[in-house]
Amino acid sequence: MTAQASAAEPAPGRSPELAIDPDVEVARLTAVRRYDILDTPPDGAFDRIAALAARLFDVPVATVTIVDSDRIWFKAAHGLDGVKEIGRDPGLCGSAILRDDALVIPDTLRDPVAADNPLVAGEMGVRFYAAAPITTPDGHRLGTVNVLDTRPRSITQDDIATLSDLAAIVMDEMELRLSALRALRDEQERRAQESWHAEIERARAEAERAAREQAEKDKAAIAAFASTLQRTLLPPALPVVPGLELGCHYRTASVHDVGGDFYDVFPVDQGRWAFFLGDVCGKGPEAATVTALARHTLRAAAQIDPDPVTVLSTLNTVLLSDVAAGSRFCTALFGLLTPQQDGGFTVTVATGGHPPAYHVRPDDSGSVWVKTVRPKGGMLIGAFPEAHFAQSTFPLSPGEGLFLYTDGLTEARTAQGAMLGEDGLTGFLHQRTRPLTATALVEDTVTLLNALPEGVGDDVALLTLSVPDPATAPESGVATTTHTTATPEHFGQE
Repeated sequence: MTAQASAAEPAPGRSPELAIDPDVEVARLTAVRRYDILDTPPDGAFDRIAALAARLFDVPVATVTIVDSDRIWFKAAHGLDGVKEIGRDPGLCGSAILRDDALVIPDTLRDPVAADNPLVAGEMGVRFYAAAPITTPDGHRLGTVNVLDTRPRSITQDDIATLSDLAAIVMDEMELRLSALRALRDEQERRAQESWHAEIERARAEAERAAREQAEKDKAAIAAFASTLQRTLLPPALPVVPGLELGCHYRTASVHDVGGDFYDVFPVDQGRWAFFLGDVCGKGPEAATVTALARHTLRAAAQIDPDPVTVLSTLNTVLLSDVAAGSRFCTALFGLLTPQQDGGFTVTVATGGHPPAYHVRPDDSGSVWVKTVRPKGGMLIGAFPEAHFAQSTFPLSPGEGLFLYTDGLTEARTAQGAMLGEDGLTGFLHQRTRPLTATALVEDTVTLLNALPEGVGDDVALLTLSVPDPATAPESGVATTTHTTATPEHFGQE
């Protein structure tokens, strides 16, 4: 994305400045206070979004701002070192917050409102400005994601959509932050209440029993926190894709650790859909940070250019440049689904150091034809600056399926003590007798996991796709989605 992107220029001028509705403003400021973000320390997630906006739009300045009653406060400011806030003057951020849609000013000197703004008329000399509102789920505009340049320019509708997506990512981060704050406050209140009750209990019971009970409560609290954080790293449900059945399953190896496996399915453009499945090195909060960054980056990069190799290359660059990611790397498969007239899909899959996927279909002998999808040359993501990624393209026809997994599945131990391995997984898929549907593939694999004597030593994520066979699918032809999760406590494991 560059400043030379072609776009039709907006109509000259702009509508007169919108008046501030006092009731709306009071409600908006209440929402700002609710998120408790003003005057908080720098946050890597918001700094990364501002830096990403500057790179995507090739501009010297990009900011994430929150609009207070009488000031505009910078939560993140790329290219504005030392600037923490400015006055709430009309023309730029002060005007953008009044709009439901993005504000684009190709040339600020030609805009009757923006021309008098200090950022335009002052030393900085802003000549181009675009902003997308950061809008809460209940419709309050907290602030904006902004890109600024010192020369006039134009941007495309796709650029505007990208800027809006970045604002939505900011809102997602604020929601996660608010949830964490609430959980912390609730935990502090709960601990305070428990401490008071513990004092009474210690007066009536043995100290050892009280300590044991407290330890059990702490253990449950840690497990609940890990479970809650894990859920935020996975999609709450997969979408319904026309002509496709989807299935997924996630099993944690420990209720006390947050795993690094992730997956998602989402639309891109022109009826095409993207999917990915990956695994971050390690566990715990650090791995969770990288997992969240990987998911956000893959989705955002695919909206700009859904080519699978390009998407993985973007993720590689982001992981290497992000300080919070440290030395952690990940593996991933990223795929692009293009509908075909015969009811099937053309699938392009790129790999970055991940175990192979499996393309399956019934064969004439009554068993299952299994083909390994392993593009040659896919390297680990986030490990090497010059990493190369490979892709392959093949048709997914009616009656066929695609099976993706993380290595917790192949590293699980069989009754003989050996790892299941890729050969064991291939044999399992080849010997199946049930229909090749996404749901059946997930259910049969879960049955396999339950039968393993030692369970799994690492998290397992499954993502399955299948094209319904017209001869056996319901007349409605509506695809279904299966989404299940499991933890060791469900199976007597620890």
